[in-house]
Formats: sequence, C-alpha cells, structure tokens
Amino acid sequence: MPPPVTEPRRAALETLRRVRAGELADRALERSASGLSERDRAWTQELVYGTFRLRGRLDHLLDARVRGGVASLDPDVLDVLRLGAYQLLEMKSVPPYAAVSQSVELARAAGSGRASGLVNGVLQALRRHGSEVRFPDRRTDPVGYLSAWHSHPRWLVERWVRAWGVEDAEALLDADNLRPELYLRPLRVDPGEARARLLDAGIESEPVPFSPDSLRILPPAGARDALAAVPSAVQDPAAALVVRYAAVPEGARVLDLAAAPGGKALGLAERAGFVAAADVSPSRLLRVRENAERVGERLGLVAADARFPPFRPVDVVLLDAPCTGTGTFRRHPDGRWRVTPDDLAALAALQREMLDAAAELVRPGGWLVYSTCSLEPEENQDQVSAFLGAHPEFVLDPPVGAVDDWLLDARGELQVLPQRTGVDGAFAARMRRRP
Repeated sequence: MPPPVTEPRRAALETLRRVRAGELADRALERSASGLSERDRAWTQELVYGTFRLRGRLDHLLDARVRGGVASLDPDVLDVLRLGAYQLLEMKSVPPYAAVSQSVELARAAGSGRASGLVNGVLQALRRHGSEVRFPDRRTDPVGYLSAWHSHPRWLVERWVRAWGVEDAEALLDADNLRPELYLRPLRVDPGEARARLLDAGIESEPVPFSPDSLRILPPAGARDALAAVPSAVQDPAAALVVRYAAVPEGARVLDLAAAPGGKALGLAERAGFVAAADVSPSRLLRVRENAERVGERLGLVAADARFPPFRPVDVVLLDAPCTGTGTFRRHPDGRWRVTPDDLAALAALQREMLDAAAELVRPGGWLVYSTCSLEPEENQDQVSAFLGAHPEFVLDPPVGAVDDWLLDARGELQVLPQRTGVDGAFAARMRRRP
C-alpha cells in the first residue's frame, strides 16, 4: 500500500487550483494551508511559490515528455506534474522516489486516477533523462531561451528585451527568480536604534545603502519576531524610496488614496501633521488599521473609491495606483502568469481616471505624487506625460537630494529597477500644482 498523500502536498495543489480560479497566491495559500503547522506551512509555501517561479522552465521540460504537449493535459494533472517536477529538481530535502510516488497518489486523490500512470511515467522520465531536454539557443533565439529557461511569459520578455536589451533583460529575469528577502522600515525609531533593538532580540540586520529608511533582516529571523522587537512595517526598500521621494513637508495634511496595507501611509505620517488613508476595500482597510495600531500611529481611515474621492483639497496626495505589478514578480511569482497585455491597457485607463480625480484634491501650491510598482512605461512615464498634457496647472517637481541621483530618470522621476538594485521595482513622479 503506498503511503497517503501528505497534507502539505494537498494544500499545495488546492492553492494552485484557487489561483487558477482567480485568487492571488498569498491569499490562496493562507486559506489552503490554514490547518498546517508552521513548519508544514513553510514547506508548502516553498513548493507553491517555487512552482510558480519556475513554471515556464518546468513546462518546457514536461512538454518534451508528454504526448501532445502540456497544453493537452487536464489542469489538475498538469499542476500535479508541475509540483512533482519542482520537488524532483529543486527540493533537495525530498527523495526522488517520494516526489514521484506522492505525485501519483496526489493525482488519484484529486480525482484523476486514470492519469496516475501518465504522472508516474512522465516524472520517472524527467528523473532519468531531464538533463537531455534542450532549451532554445540563447544566440539564435534569445527571447525563446529567456522565456523558457528564466520562466517568464514570452510577451513580457519581448517587451523587456526591446526596452533594455538581452543582457539587462536577463538580469531582470534573474532578479525575479531569486527568493525575496525580508526588509523592515522602522517607524518613529532611528534605523541605528532599531538595529540595536533587533540585536538585543537576537535578530541581525543590515542597512540598505541606497534606502536609508530600510533594514534587511538576516535569516533565520522572521517577520513576526522582527516586528515584535521594534515598531516597524514590513516594506521593500522600493516602497520606502517612494515615501522618501514624496518629500512631504513637515506638518502637511496628506491623503493616501490607495493605502492598503498601509506601509506608505505610516511612512508619510512620520513627517505629516495628519494622514488620511483611503482604500476601496473595507477588508483591506482593516489591515491598515491593524498595522497602525500595532505601531501606535494615528491615521484617518476612509473606505472610498479613488475615482470618486470624498475629500477636500490637501497639501499632498499620494496615488499609489493599481498596476500590473511587473516590478514585484520576485515577491509575487504568480503575477507573471496572471497579467496579460489586455490588463496593461485596462489598468492604464483606470490610472488615468484616478489621476484626474486626484488632481482635484491638491490645493494650489500642493503636490501630487503618483507611484506604481510597475516597470512598464504605459503605466509610468507615459501616464505622467499624458496627465501633464491634460493638466497644465501641474508641473514636475522632483525633490532635491531626497534619493540618490542614479535612482532618477532624465526627468527626475523615481525609477527603481530590480536588475540594478536587487529589490522590487517602483516608479514615482512628484508634481506640484501651480500656486
């Protein structure tokens, strides 16, 4: 009798099913793995996120072993094969026999018993002959190679090769495929003092040279222990740089129009006189409140649609707009398989609508800061150019000395690129309304 399927593997397949149905991977994993121990949740997260991260490479390897190709497979069977292949090739703690036998049983448990023989045959062949599978040649087909080996959709690879060339695009894909590191932004505490407090709690950290408000937490420490040691928010340096670039004047009244989960609003509150944090989702706004209460910060919380904001003009408006998130694929590897060219056009239209609404909330002489975690010009520089063309009452007004010059583009807009910084991607433009 083969051993029953382990609960972490069941949770992994259930997570992939939920993502196929439209859920984000982090929320799907939270629901699917809710009954697991902390250790098993960590194992399941590595399996799920690793499978998303290398899905393109795994599919290329599996495609060579499946008659009719992976496109012919039932979605559950394909996901079982992906999970099994990732265990075989990347999870050294999993014996090869266990990766294969558990995948066979997982196919049966998923109701695909007739496919169990196929799963066994494909994974056994991958185990013995996977190294013989050839990938596209980097010299003659660079886009094909980058897409398959570095596991990104071809349309995105084509865009990035056009934008930066093959070498820089490959550096971006490499950066996307690294496991994300843990960063904190100390709040109401000097970073030096924060490091001392962390060390007292047995947690090592190091500064981020180009992001003075950020600390990198060194393994094996986790977010929970670090947050308990010092008032702070889990925040990538790219997001912290957006707050720094905003250069909010001391005592200003600030409105964050898309605030959840609240990291930027809390950062802005260190200098502002008052911050109103708005978000269209009441449930996401609860996360903002929880984060604010945890660090003892007072924010005004408003459930509101940024296209129809119920506010009077203020000194500074931050619009951290919904976007494709192409700068955060390291942290959200499922995103690369979810976003489409149609999403890019639809989100650019939504961003324009939000920007037009945000403009009405900036007092004369005040500032509008527009930001995204996207790398795409349609959502960034092109969006700002179109806005300035339609709103001559606004001009670009980049802050002086707020961030290192090499993080700025030719117009003074913030542009954080993962392949050059090792952190998430981000964009921001600071615009002033003429007095």
